[in-house]
Amino acid sequence: MVRPESRAANDHIGGPIGPTPVFSLPMDLVTEPRALERLRGSALVPTMGALHEGHAALIRRAAALGGPVVVSLFVNPTQFGPDEDYQRYPRTIDADLEVARRSGADAVFAPAATAIYPEDAPVAVPPLPKVALTPRLEDACRPTHFAGVCQVVARLFDLVAPRYAVFGEKDYQQLLVVTAMVADQAPRWRELRIEPHPTVRESDGLALSSRNRYLAAEQREQALGLSRALRVAHAAQRPETAERMMRDTLEAHELAVEYAVVRDATTLMPVAGFDRPTRALIAARLGAVRLIDNAAMTVWR
Repeated sequence: MVRPESRAANDHIGGPIGPTPVFSLPMDLVTEPRALERLRGSALVPTMGALHEGHAALIRRAAALGGPVVVSLFVNPTQFGPDEDYQRYPRTIDADLEVARRSGADAVFAPAATAIYPEDAPVAVPPLPKVALTPRLEDACRPTHFAGVCQVVARLFDLVAPRYAVFGEKDYQQLLVVTAMVADQAPRWRELRIEPHPTVRESDGLALSSRNRYLAAEQREQALGLSRALRVAHAAQRPETAERMMRDTLEAHELAVEYAVVRDATTLMPVAGFDRPTRALIAARLGAVRLIDNAAMTVWR
């Protein structure tokens, strides 16, 4: 049974939101890191909440790895830029608990901000790997983002001490950054293995994202420009042609393009041809909503 917890302690959820219900779920709601001791060696699914079927797939993958499954819910302030959507990022704790329960989680770790960033013990930002600094993709568009990601993910790894951590390929550069960070600090997380999971999509091709709920109904067709751009890129014979075709498709959907590129699938650096595994990556804005997507370029030969 889930222990009743004071939601006031969960200050990342967005402040006081009424009395705490008693959740009758076959898992634990954990707010204090010390309660995680019995779950050492778990499979961790780090999230910022607002869970959807993409997260559910990650949780199911974690459950298939064996051992307990811990889902963290924490809207991390340090990975948001000054003009980004930290304050309005969706906080949906009741729905999140239900998604975690039905997907196979054994515990949901929903810490207060002071548990992640204690005032009397500053949490260091780990050294950022090269893939967080040089590709000029998310690192250029959101200059402080990966410092915040590495800071909170490292903190979660230290607190939860998982055996596995499952990350989705939708945030592809983030996946590579976290994987490289763990490899670079092998003595710190000696047994930890990062498990990737393919992007989960709606039936029309739109990549599932917590930010999709920001889209107005009439914007849905425009948002499909990202997945359509990725599809048309496969007809290209050269990376620069694929990039032009993606950009044309995005602009035809009236999306403001931040980048539409084909890169080395491991380093995310530019490539001259398809003689190695490559990845197409897109970031574009639709009004105030920023959308990202990516796909492996199966034209590799």
